[in-house]
Amino acid sequence: MALKRMTLDEITATPSQRNRAKLDATTEADIRAHTIEDGHDPDAGIPEPPISPQFIRHRLGLSQEAFAARLHIPVATLRNWEQHRVAMDPATISLLRIVAHDPALAFRALEPIG
Repeated sequence: MALKRMTLDEITATPSQRNRAKLDATTEADIRAHTIEDGHDPDAGIPEPPISPQFIRHRLGLSQEAFAARLHIPVATLRNWEQHRVAMDPATISLLRIVAHDPALAFRALEPIG
């Protein structure tokens, strides 16, 4: 399907593809049933937003190099997480939650023993 440039007037003049009557007739019970059919728990709360290493680093006032050194990871790994090139594993997410909650404690725990 080719893309077609349209002006705002053309867009607003184009009839909607939605079945408005069907949408208006959809009840909360229907939505709940569809949610369950899709394999989701309708009673589950809103998921916690993903942890952002960049947000934590900025909040702490650290450069990428300093933050990576404190976490004992390569700077390239931190950059990949911050730029969403590589997904963080569950252990990383847990570590970052600890750093976000209590940075002094987390960094102290990561220091070499002895």
